[in-house]
Amino acid sequence: MTPFLPNRREILRQSALGFGSLALADLLGAENSSLGKSPKLPAKAKRVIFLCQSGGPSQLDLYDPKPLLNKKHGEQLPDEVRGNQRLSTMSGNQSSIPLAGSPFEFKRHGDSGQWFSEILPHTAKIADDLCIVKNMYTEAINHGPAVTFLQTGSQIAGRPSMGAWLQYGLGSSNRDLPSFVVLNTRGKGGQPLLSRFWGSGFLPSEYQGVRFRSGKAPVLYLNNPDGVSEKSRRMMLDRLAELHSHQHGLGPEAAIQDRIQQYEMAFNMQASVPEVVDLSDEPESIYELYGKDAKKPGTFAANCLMARRLAERGVKFIQLYHQGWDQHGNLKGGIEKQCRETDQASAALVTDLKQRGMLKDTLVIWGGEFGRTNYSQGKLSGNSFGRDHHPRCFSLWMAGGGVKPGFSFGKTDEYGYNLVDPSGTPISPDKHQYHENAVHIHDLQATILHLLGLDHTTLTYKFQGRHFRLTDVHGHVVKAILA
Repeated sequence: MTPFLPNRREILRQSALGFGSLALADLLGAENSSLGKSPKLPAKAKRVIFLCQSGGPSQLDLYDPKPLLNKKHGEQLPDEVRGNQRLSTMSGNQSSIPLAGSPFEFKRHGDSGQWFSEILPHTAKIADDLCIVKNMYTEAINHGPAVTFLQTGSQIAGRPSMGAWLQYGLGSSNRDLPSFVVLNTRGKGGQPLLSRFWGSGFLPSEYQGVRFRSGKAPVLYLNNPDGVSEKSRRMMLDRLAELHSHQHGLGPEAAIQDRIQQYEMAFNMQASVPEVVDLSDEPESIYELYGKDAKKPGTFAANCLMARRLAERGVKFIQLYHQGWDQHGNLKGGIEKQCRETDQASAALVTDLKQRGMLKDTLVIWGGEFGRTNYSQGKLSGNSFGRDHHPRCFSLWMAGGGVKPGFSFGKTDEYGYNLVDPSGTPISPDKHQYHENAVHIHDLQATILHLLGLDHTTLTYKFQGRHFRLTDVHGHVVKAILA
């Protein structure tokens, strides 16, 4: 039997050389990838910063006031309001489903007169910069499938994430940093954050997000191992490039050039990553804007500031995850804590981008995977209660990047349970039958792609004999929110 003799490229792929560039080769975006597709539409945004609030923030306690709930606090949810809609297993077996009014006061803010809860004082100050979408709805009722659906367009794991699709569609023009970066708030509990939320699925692995961590090693395996100097690393890469170029000359293969560029990206990141994560050169006025937590690595405030620095340096999709919004109990104390951690920094990011002239071509998104119920999960005792998951309606906001500022889109009924049209008539939308007064997750995804100059119906990738896309076979651009 003839023994298998691996060639040079197989040895390089399989051997444990210990160099960070080899470990990162399949994680980093390649310069001008041959698989990327050029935008087909005029782009309003050049980049996206998605502030993902993991757990499902309560729209009824933040953006969508319902005085009737306070008036009927403790009364039962009317059958005609619920209809035949499903409840989660956590509250579906309750013998009592009491309505729960918000314990917080709401006021209108800005020239636009948009509603904000008292626990969002900083966000309220940028009311005239925000487009609040109050008629979002989703299909999933549990966290894992819901976040997966929001980020990949499918409740089933394995599809490419939104950031991967964007990088695939737009390509990369950054030699020093990846085009898709993920930042998670350190030390937060709650629903787990899984790598599939920023994975590449069946797209080439170079399109998956690169997670930056707080601490001495922001990107794992990037630094040189002990005993390897920068000069040695440079010499190794130069010789490796010569070998790859020789192989490429024997038979053109795009993957060889892509791999060389990935190695170079990793080498460049050894200088660019420490520079971008070092916030010491920011003036004190910036820390005052973002809040005192901005000086603490890994906090949401520090990550918001980091997001601005990454945006300045050409990163196209920046995703922040902040856990802790899953208030099944103790809603009042829990959501107040969440707002203390996120309110000032979220508003500061919008303000900072605006004062630098970047907001006009940066799309900022703030929101979670679904909303919360208008009734109490478990026993209702005064203002001591929790809210269950509610996929039928929820709110998120967007700013910059081609969306209407100072604008609220969509309505929910007076109970905050169902979507209604402008006249107040209840509607029951689904992805198979588009309704202009409702925004499905696929509609949101289609709109984000549109703002970046991509047509969601033509951005496809063939896998297992089928042409897949982020929005599956659904989705419509929400023209009502476009500036």
